[in-house]
Amino acid sequence: MRRTLEILGTGLKMALGEFRSNKLRTFLSLFGITIGIFCIIGVLATVNSLEENVQKDIKALGSNTIFIDKWDYSGQIPYWKLLNRPVPKIEELPLLRKTVPEAANIAFALQRQDPVEMEDQKLDNVRVYGITEDFSNIQNIEVIDGRYFQQTDFDYAANSVVMGYKVAEELFGKPEKAVGRKIVIYKKIANVVGLVKKQGSSIIGGWEFDNCILLPYGFMKGLVKEEWSQPVLMLQGREHIPMAALRDETAGAMRSIRKLKPRQADNFSLNDIDAFGEFAAGIFSGINMGGFFIAVLSLLVGMFGVANIMFVTVRERTSQIGLKKAIGAKRMTILMEFLMESAFLCIMGGLMGLLLVFLLTLAISSQMGFPITISFGIMAKAIGICIFVGILAGIIPASIAAKMDPVVAIRSN
Repeated sequence: MRRTLEILGTGLKMALGEFRSNKLRTFLSLFGITIGIFCIIGVLATVNSLEENVQKDIKALGSNTIFIDKWDYSGQIPYWKLLNRPVPKIEELPLLRKTVPEAANIAFALQRQDPVEMEDQKLDNVRVYGITEDFSNIQNIEVIDGRYFQQTDFDYAANSVVMGYKVAEELFGKPEKAVGRKIVIYKKIANVVGLVKKQGSSIIGGWEFDNCILLPYGFMKGLVKEEWSQPVLMLQGREHIPMAALRDETAGAMRSIRKLKPRQADNFSLNDIDAFGEFAAGIFSGINMGGFFIAVLSLLVGMFGVANIMFVTVRERTSQIGLKKAIGAKRMTILMEFLMESAFLCIMGGLMGLLLVFLLTLAISSQMGFPITISFGIMAKAIGICIFVGILAGIIPASIAAKMDPVVAIRSN
């Protein structure tokens, strides 16, 4: 152990000595390593951060949840084939409760984008959702002021509104002033009873609760026609129920509810949120792989630069190598010293690349709309790559140094 530490220390001293004595040459040779690590870590950090935020947004749509709609969210079915499908209906909700026991929660929602007014203020393109009781069990809605809907709001189609943070901010200046105020929606007065906690922007869109108002389904149904409001059924499975089994049960139930004959095609789509997450993970994996291979090209260039340094270093230290071998240094010791020096040089280049990535993340995180973070795993991977590249770059020069004849090496000077 002590001998290993001595070799590591000697390798580090030699690497630092090489850098001090030949700053420009070493820097230019390590620049390829710096750019290679910058590319690899930059790609991994950006893609991983993007994937993390996309997966978070997908999970926010409801884990273990199926969206029953006339539209297919994957885009695999041509648009024209979906036009004549019937929209989901509120009457299908209780029938699904009876026929799909695997479902823990089933909700129905109407969706529109319409103007909302408050005295002389008017806000366009506000997302308006008319929802049933189980909606809040499937979606994470946290009310920070006032209250959420009570059962009586749903039972009596009360003109109550739970408002998104951004809508409240734009209508009332300060979001906390919204609760207890009145707004006009579809020419009807509604009372703001609650304020939803700020959610932040979403990469994939989703529900965007910051820019929405929530109404009891019965209240919204009395204001607009249901078929003009993008109705959707949401079904969330019980814990430990496989999504494949839930899909099969739901598909069978919907075919029965709509009285489809065995040879008739489905006139509905079952949009599986968990499948979207797996699909997104596959896409990001491919992006990571492509970026990784592109960055490897930069690392190869850097590796040849480090190998060049090591060849020059071996030639400059030939007499020192001869003296070390003459006083008893073994081949393995010489080999390890030069390999450690090569690895440390690559680590220095890698650290410069990490520093550049860190500075870049600070500069562009605010512009990207999501935070870019460099995880400990990515940093460890970068150091591991540097060590591997350093060993590859130094193996031939180190082998040449280890095999030198001490007498010939001493006389070479």
